[in-house]
Amino acid sequence: MPLSRNIRGHTAGVVARERQAKGVASHKQVNTNMPAKLVFVLGGARSGKSTFALHRGKTRSPRAFLATAEPLDSEMALRIQKHKRSRGSGWATFDIPTQLAEWFTADGERYSSVVVDCLTLWLNNLLREKVQPAQVLTHVRKFLLGIRAFSGQVIVVSNELGLGLVPGDAISRSFRDVAGRMNQLVAAEADEVYFLVSGLPLRLK
Repeated sequence: MPLSRNIRGHTAGVVARERQAKGVASHKQVNTNMPAKLVFVLGGARSGKSTFALHRGKTRSPRAFLATAEPLDSEMALRIQKHKRSRGSGWATFDIPTQLAEWFTADGERYSSVVVDCLTLWLNNLLREKVQPAQVLTHVRKFLLGIRAFSGQVIVVSNELGLGLVPGDAISRSFRDVAGRMNQLVAAEADEVYFLVSGLPLRLK
């Protein structure tokens, strides 16, 4: 069951109960005439998922791009620069390795459209910061609460890691399993879910 649904300004479900229980205030700038819209985009490497997400994200402005990748080596730095050039103008870019929920609370009200790319690297960053695998879904729920307090549309990109062979080592298997559970939770909350294959989108929800 989805965590919540915002319909004409009314919030229901687990998100609302968690907000009341934890004392999480509603977003001060929420436009109650425009329900939150969460679009989840999955796919493998070079499947076209980022291009699809950017296309959807351009339908509103002002718009922001939340990048979770970090330039930990020269090759990754070049990839990041290439991605920035491919986005073109009109995007405010934020480098957010781990603090996605906090960004929506602090800066989200300034934008009508946000693309988050990608959750798989976000997961990797959390684990590198010593977040335990058992704690990851707590961070995912916090992220989803931040999105549901936001009045615009959010397009979230993630990798589907479960279609290949079972990894040969325990660390890789654990990462794949946590990523799968993360994707399931986001997909359950999303209004729309797409799976990209060779640049072609298949709508799942």
